[in-house]
Amino acid sequence: MASKDNSVNIKSGGAKTARGYHHGDLRAAVIAAGLDRLAEGDGAELGLRALARDVGVSATALYRHFPDKEALLDALADEGLRRLGALQAQAWLKAGGGVAGFKATGTAYVRFAHDEPALFRLSFTRQMPDRKESGDGGEVAYNLLRAGVGEALPGVENVDTAALHAWALVHGLAMLILDRRIEWDEAMVAEVVSLTFGGVG
Repeated sequence: MASKDNSVNIKSGGAKTARGYHHGDLRAAVIAAGLDRLAEGDGAELGLRALARDVGVSATALYRHFPDKEALLDALADEGLRRLGALQAQAWLKAGGGVAGFKATGTAYVRFAHDEPALFRLSFTRQMPDRKESGDGGEVAYNLLRAGVGEALPGVENVDTAALHAWALVHGLAMLILDRRIEWDEAMVAEVVSLTFGGVG
């Protein structure tokens, strides 16, 4: 989420299904297989050999797309951020933008963490040092966050600081739920998000 472009760029998220790739779809198939394994929970094997078996190719066939396991994990993390951004964009549009859209994106953030905990954790624990130079899948989410701050607090002096405030709140709430400090309750999440800026209506 390093981009500071104030535009709202809405893209579709999600990967292609993993079984039976053909022609140029091997990279997408492996990412989809990795996402399937992440969804299985703790202990899922994410090695190149395991994923090669899942898509029916040799491990060496994957090296042109993923030189090592770290590159594969980075790709999965980036896909997680893309999915998060897409879900938040959908929530923004469904709520009609503005303050209501801003709150909806916050709730969507926490819901994504609850629904896909392994992918959420992976997406925010990878270092991925090239993100700042090339952008990443979190660009849509960050742009929506800044746009939402502008709608909710039109007179705010520092949009980036206010955006960080909002991000810290929803991320902290997500982690409290994932770490089982509090129970998942979407109504409670929506209420907490609505208090992000002191109860902005």
